[in-house]
Formats: sequence, structure tokens, C-alpha cells
Amino acid sequence: MQRTKVKDLLTGAEAGKEILLKGWVRTKRGNKYVTFIAVNDGSTIHSLQVVADAEKFSEEALKDVTTGASVAVTGELVASQGKGQAYEVLANTIEVLGKADPETYPLQKKAHSLEFLREIAHLRFRTNTFGAVFRLRNSLAFAVHKFFNERGFVYMHTPIVTASDAEGAGEMFRVTTLDLDNLPRNEEGKINFEEDFFGRSTNLTVSGQLEGELAAMAFSDIYTFGPTFRAENSNTARHLAEFWMIEPEMAFYDLQDNANLAEEFIKYVIRYAIENNSADIEFLGQRLAEEEKQKPQNERNEMSLLEKLEFVANNSFERITYTEAIDILLNSPAYKKKKFQYEVSWGVDLQSEHERYLVEKHFKKPVIVTNYPKDIKSFYMRLNDDGKTVAAMDILAPGIGEIVGGSQREERLDKLTERMEEMGVPTEELWWYLDTRRFGSCPHAGFGLGFERLVQFVTGMGNIRDVIPFPRTPKNAEF
Repeated sequence: MQRTKVKDLLTGAEAGKEILLKGWVRTKRGNKYVTFIAVNDGSTIHSLQVVADAEKFSEEALKDVTTGASVAVTGELVASQGKGQAYEVLANTIEVLGKADPETYPLQKKAHSLEFLREIAHLRFRTNTFGAVFRLRNSLAFAVHKFFNERGFVYMHTPIVTASDAEGAGEMFRVTTLDLDNLPRNEEGKINFEEDFFGRSTNLTVSGQLEGELAAMAFSDIYTFGPTFRAENSNTARHLAEFWMIEPEMAFYDLQDNANLAEEFIKYVIRYAIENNSADIEFLGQRLAEEEKQKPQNERNEMSLLEKLEFVANNSFERITYTEAIDILLNSPAYKKKKFQYEVSWGVDLQSEHERYLVEKHFKKPVIVTNYPKDIKSFYMRLNDDGKTVAAMDILAPGIGEIVGGSQREERLDKLTERMEEMGVPTEELWWYLDTRRFGSCPHAGFGLGFERLVQFVTGMGNIRDVIPFPRTPKNAEF
């Protein structure tokens, strides 16, 4: 008999028929007449109730049907007699495929803290919370590809191992095959990377942007979607050492075109999640509402999770310049009452508290901030005519702060080389990048969106470690 998934059985399409169900036991309860077994197979947040009549199944026959065990059930799908579910299975046979020792199985029918579940990340997928989170992550990833494919973008795989530091931050993981106990040295006593696998110093990439620009100079519109790495020693709820980035690059785009695409993109993927994962969003919304009750009244979110998502998907983002943002912050009650931890003045990089104030308190909607001071932005961003700012843009989202960072790229060879020299970026190492400015250069733009921050926003999860299957953070690479 062909197995049918719980998600499909719950529609009732197989009602009255003999079905085969396979999954994991969530709960078991009953009396001397009947046993009720909740089975979930991960296809939906909902479990399907299996009814085992005592005349067919003795207590001994069901002794290994415990929480966490995997089972195969045959029986008839019928309309449920009880509340809470539309359909249930009247079991004919129940086979235990894999036992789960009830004394040592760590997931029981009780609330577990997210901190505890991170310690058993190999099992946390089986909980309702993480089942919902990772089904949503899956849908969002599919929506990313769907969005760009519908618009004729070429999906480009950029290198994970690279010799360049796209961001100029220097916080990179080194890649080497050298014997660390016997490192080769040159005449100056420095490590001789000419003897390494690639014949030079290499690292894990922090961004696919520079290579993406090369492809955009041939295909016009491309995007990358892959893992990126940053060796930043930040043990916070907002940082990961390994994370996924979505980075489109578009030829013949200016800053305005770039912002328009980014806004359209965010709205599209959120709508896709709302339409395809309503049960997961509803569950996570209820969970978030319970969390909100623990906060002081003045710190609670006014909108539910679904309301927040629909509000973002259905309303235009506010657009302001960096200079306007600084003016708003300087005139804010929070600044005047000294509630900001970090200083506010023209030329400083906006901190998360500033970004969230603009979004959550002042505008109460996502905000696109443009034209940042050149001194706090990367070398590849196009210099504006004022000589002080660059054509950069950040999109700020409620609860997170910056979710997208992008810019119009500097297409003028002379301006780009000037900026690189000014910022100490070696032009000789990026000769191939400069070639795109020598051979058929054109105005172009792009942005980067941290996928985990997007998943955080859609799921309402407070810690970024809870939206990636196996988080990589300082002193943690357990699984």
C-alpha cells in the first residue's frame, strides 16, 4: 500500500478508504477500552489521531508505542468523533519501526526552553515550534528562487573559497591544507602560502557580490543564494558565523531601481509564506502572543505576527535619506531623554537601537534609508555628487533592524581606484574586478539580504540561532 502523508490525510480526500500512515508518535493516552495515538510526519504542524481499540490491541501490543517512536499504521480514515480534529484513523495494524526509550528520550509532552533545544539541535526539528520554523524556512527559500526566476534572473553559484575580502572587514575564516604543526616559512619568517593548496592565502567567503557583479556584466540580472561566513567573535542573538545570503546584481539599475526591487522582493516572499504556511504562522503567532504577555505593557507589540506580515506585504515602505534619519533621531524623545546607548551624530553608523526606533516608534513600518556617509560604507559603493555620501541603501524591518543592505555600485574606474586606495584595498589583487570597469562598464546596482534575518522576521523568533538548522557561533560547532 502507498503511504499517504498527514497533510494530505487531513484534507479528508481519503475518507472511508484503507490508508497507510507513517510517522513519529507525539503522544499516547487512553483507557481500558481505547488508546489514542497522535502521529506526526513533519508534513504539517498538525498530528493525525490514531484510534486503537482495546479489542484489537492489547496493552502489551502497544507497549513500545511511546513518544518519539516511529510507527507504520494501516486503517480506515474516518470523520473524527472528538474535538480538535476533522479526521482520524481507526487502526487495523500498528507496527513499531523504531523504538524510543521513554526514560531517555529528551522530548516529552511539556514546554522545553529554546536554550535547552539548542543543546539537542539534532532532535529539535520534531517539536511544533521548530517544525513550523523550518517549514517556513523551506517555503521562503523556494519563494526566493521563484521570485527571481519569474523575472528572468540567472542563478549564479559564486565561490565559497576565495582570496578576496569583499567587505574589507578582515574577519574571515582561513582555508588551508598546510601542516599547522610544521608551517613553511619564507625568508622573512612569514607563512609561505605558495606551498598551500591554492598557492596563496585563501578564506571562506563573506559575500558573493564581487563575483556576482562580473556575471551581471554579461547576463544583466543575476542572483546568488548561498552560505557565507564571518569570523566575528559576537555571541549575540543577532550574529552567526555561518549564514546564508541572497545577493542579486543588476546591470543598468540605479539606486532607485535597486530599492524598488528589494521592496518588491520582500513583499513577494512574505506573501508566499502567508499563502502556503498559514497553519505554521498561526501556531508561531500564538507562541509569540504568549511571549508578549510576559513583557511590560509599553514594550508589547501592537500587531500579531500575521498582522505584522500582512502590514509589511500590503504597504509601501517609507523612504528617507541618512541625513533625514539622523535629524529624526536627534529630535526624538528617546534621544532627548538619553535612552539611546550609542551616540547619534552625522557620520556615525546607525546601531540596531536607532534602526528599530525609526521603524517601530517613528514610522511604524519598514524604512529604506539611502545616501550614507562614504566613510562608513564599502569601497564599491558609488560616490554621490556631494563627495560626502555614497548611493547606499539599507532596509530596516520591525523587530530586527537592518534586513537588506545594498547600493548602486561605482562603475567609474577612476573613482573606484581612488576609493580603493583611500581605504587601503589592494587594487592589484582585484585586477579582475577592475577589468569590468575597463571593458564595457555600465551603471549597476545590487543588494544583500541575510536569509536568516528574513526567516526571523517571518517566524517572529527572537534569536537567530533558532532559524538555522545547526547554528555556528563562537565556541559552538557541535552538530
